[in-house]
Amino acid sequence: MDLEFYKQQALAKNKEHQKFLAGLKKKPPRNLDYLAQETHDEVFSKVDCLQCANCCKTTGPLFTEKDIEIISKNFRMKPAEFEAKYLRTDEDQDKVLQNLPCWFLNEDNTCSIYEIRPKACRAFPHTDRKKIYQINHLTVKNTVICPAAFEFVERMQEKVLKNK
Repeated sequence: MDLEFYKQQALAKNKEHQKFLAGLKKKPPRNLDYLAQETHDEVFSKVDCLQCANCCKTTGPLFTEKDIEIISKNFRMKPAEFEAKYLRTDEDQDKVLQNLPCWFLNEDNTCSIYEIRPKACRAFPHTDRKKIYQINHLTVKNTVICPAAFEFVERMQEKVLKNK
């Protein structure tokens, strides 16, 4: 998977993607949630995250208190110990990883805590949510990081234009 190619494509199409997504917000198609889920499923049937793991290498998730509680319990640590060892508080007062790539990313791009990974990791790149237009800024940002997010927006554009 050529991550640099996808990144350059996403950057080149940034304004086009922003405009498309803004149009979805202004006038969402009646079947938008269905189209988004169908497109998400199509993209992820072809994209293998284990070939990429760019999200784990370049962006850290937000850790909720529940995430911290579950993961620290699994490591037999107190939540405060887990936070001190792995996390920091960012400028938005969110708990995030101290360093990247993710501590829990294995050499083969698998996740050592996959079954208990943070909620943000489970949802990334957020292309299977209802009312996708509510997170336009995040979707555009994710196209630069995630080839699947880029492909999702590209295919959504095709489908929405075809249905007009």
